[in-house]
Amino acid sequence: TVFDSSVERGEPATFPVNGVIKGWVEALQLMQVGDKWKLFIPSELAYGSRGAGQVIGPGATLVFEVELLSIN
Repeated sequence: TVFDSSVERGEPATFPVNGVIKGWVEALQLMQVGDKWKLFIPSELAYGSRGAGQVIGPGATLVFEVELLSIN
């Protein structure tokens, strides 16, 4: 299930590093501008046993395709 897609919106997502799940924080610290990674984030680095809303269930592993365009 796709729950968010900046590609479908036609514009990149912009966010502060401290405003994302732990798995993203860990990955972003290792990425360089221009990198394209597929992230598999286990639930303990995402939303854990609580899930998130109606879309992300408890214990869910999340998969993201990420391209780092810039760092401000």
